[in-house]
Amino acid sequence: MNQPARSNVSVRQLQAFVALAEQRSFTRAAAQCHLSQPAFSALIGQLEAAVGLRLFDRSTRHVAPTPEGLEFEASARRVLAEFDAALAGVSDQLALRRGRVSIALLPSLAAGWLPGILRDYRAAHPGVEITVADVLSEPCVELVRQGQADFALAAVRADTQELRAEPFCSDDFHLVCPADHPLARLRDIRPRDVAAYPFVHMARSSSVRQYLDAALHPLQMQTLMEVDQLATAMGMVRAGLGVSMMPALTLFHFAQPGLVTRPLAWSGLKRRIYLVRRRERSLSLAAQDLYERVKANPPSLALAA
Repeated sequence: MNQPARSNVSVRQLQAFVALAEQRSFTRAAAQCHLSQPAFSALIGQLEAAVGLRLFDRSTRHVAPTPEGLEFEASARRVLAEFDAALAGVSDQLALRRGRVSIALLPSLAAGWLPGILRDYRAAHPGVEITVADVLSEPCVELVRQGQADFALAAVRADTQELRAEPFCSDDFHLVCPADHPLARLRDIRPRDVAAYPFVHMARSSSVRQYLDAALHPLQMQTLMEVDQLATAMGMVRAGLGVSMMPALTLFHFAQPGLVTRPLAWSGLKRRIYLVRRRERSLSLAAQDLYERVKANPPSLALAA
């Protein structure tokens, strides 16, 4: 026994069915669907053949759903409602009225530079859900690799078969110390000058520490302590426990009474930030719009310093 070809049922056939169930007239239903009556009748016939049931009783004066047709009507209306909702959702996505975007980036960028970008983005697309992961470089890259972030800003060049990294910006390092510290009075600060005083280091997992270690090797600082948070480093330096060196994009943390910063023009001491995303994977429209805004508006280092 042949099974009904249910997979051949089309949205157009369901729309014709609902119109006929409402109008109880092939002429009126065909007009409502903007079809000729023969074309409309063919749609109804094709639908009945596909489901394997007679859905309407017909006479020269009367058209009405059969009991099976009445039962089918509820399902047809539900399918059409879901279809309309799906189309509306796609339209909302296209218009960037809804959507979701996730960005991972260094905490210093997340606190100092990103809020202005997101303020403008949010004003343009208030319905888009935004997720921000303010984590160190390696976790940033891993979130993109795992698909949990659409793109990232990290201080590592993560060019792999899966990921693409392109230069975004760079920042020089600055000495951070109390205003009355002897280093604050020097015109030209050399590495060995800084090495003569207790030093507050960032954790070894941070991009700040990794860039410093690479640039200063084999010189060793007088490490007083290692901390995870920039705010903690600021507090230690402000208390006069030691000095530190920080990239320009972090200096807003150190804009505190009693502290000064001094630029360090040392060879190799420059931190580079990369824009990281997955290769050969399209971003959603919401994510693509934020990506383009980020790319077009790198931080102003004049303001950062």
